[in-house]
Amino acid sequence: MLHSDETSDGGVAALGAQDLGRALCIVSGASRGFGRALAAQAAALLRPGSVLLLVSRSGDRLRELQAHIGASSGGRDGLHVRCVVADLGEQRGVEETLRVVKESAAADMMEHLLLVNNAASLGDVSRFATSFTDLSEVNHYLSLNVSSALSLTAAVLSVFPRRPGLRRTVVNISSLCALQPFPSWVLYCTGKAARDMMFRVLAVEEPDLRVLSYAPGPLDTEMQVQARVNTGDPNLRSTISTMQAQGQLLTCEESSAKLIKVLLEDSYQSGAHLDFYDL
Repeated sequence: MLHSDETSDGGVAALGAQDLGRALCIVSGASRGFGRALAAQAAALLRPGSVLLLVSRSGDRLRELQAHIGASSGGRDGLHVRCVVADLGEQRGVEETLRVVKESAAADMMEHLLLVNNAASLGDVSRFATSFTDLSEVNHYLSLNVSSALSLTAAVLSVFPRRPGLRRTVVNISSLCALQPFPSWVLYCTGKAARDMMFRVLAVEEPDLRVLSYAPGPLDTEMQVQARVNTGDPNLRSTISTMQAQGQLLTCEESSAKLIKVLLEDSYQSGAHLDFYDL
């Protein structure tokens, strides 16, 4: 079933004169799944002079998306799409992303900074909390899923400080797992809960920022397949499998279209956690 803000191919339909402005739009984890769908839809709403930065560890997939956006735009002038191949779980990945940010867009020429912190991993969901005795394993997970989101956001905001005429938006791709405990998903739940609080603090500290944590709902992605196969808790694994079997999963295009609509309407409370099913 199509929603009023979707086209037949899952894209965002025209919403009056609304768009994302002349923007630097950064999407981490853009090579697949939700990040890929969101980047493709956002591209259609960026004004000439905008820069779209696609960040991921997978260079081949990023370049494929870059070509897809170029073909979809029909050669539309004025949108610059750049790929940043980087592992955000490592310091050098954050530094490389920031380097490209600095060279890609003149901060004083942009009307809108839009940073979407989407990069994340499920972690080992085959085990329970009491098995995670290896500090280095836990730290490695948190480096990508928590630390990098804070470091990247802080670094990008330092390049784009508050000024008249600049709208700054930071999006955290969240989950129901930020609010509810899922047995055998201790790493994922911990990471999502920490990120939600991190961005709530940011919203309080920086009142000019528009900060949103968006839970996209149960998506039909590679991560969902991983969850169906590997989840250690049998009841949770059964629930996940049943959702897939009964066609209850959302497409990435459907969920990302709803996020774009929320961003265009811009009526949410900064720092809020919004779920696909709340909207």
